[in-house]
Amino acid sequence: QVQLVESGGGLVQAGGSLRLSCAASGRTFSSYNMGWFRQAPGKEREFVAAIRWSSGSTYYADSVKGRFIISRDNAKNSWYLQMNSLKPEDTAVYYCAATRRYTLVVGSEYDYWGQGTQVTVSS
Repeated sequence: QVQLVESGGGLVQAGGSLRLSCAASGRTFSSYNMGWFRQAPGKEREFVAAIRWSSGSTYYADSVKGRFIISRDNAKNSWYLQMNSLKPEDTAVYYCAATRRYTLVVGSEYDYWGQGTQVTVSS
């Protein structure tokens, strides 16, 4: 059974940092593209960041560019989201996801999802 499990969320003050982790099990994800999405209360799920398995190319939403860094460790079947200079508007449930499709910014293109981890940034 394929499972993605996020961890690392929590409460942090504005300007602080958090590192989210996503551990995959049930299959090897080395040939999967991996992404992070988030959903704030009352808002739609939105793309945050993604990394392509073949080239290692990374993609970011404009709102997080320069503050967040996505990375992966194929040996550990895991990927990460380093979040720096956090803002109250970053408060959301963060989800990791995996896909073999080319399009990385659309949630419906992803096949596997984690259960989410809450990130709360206080002002």
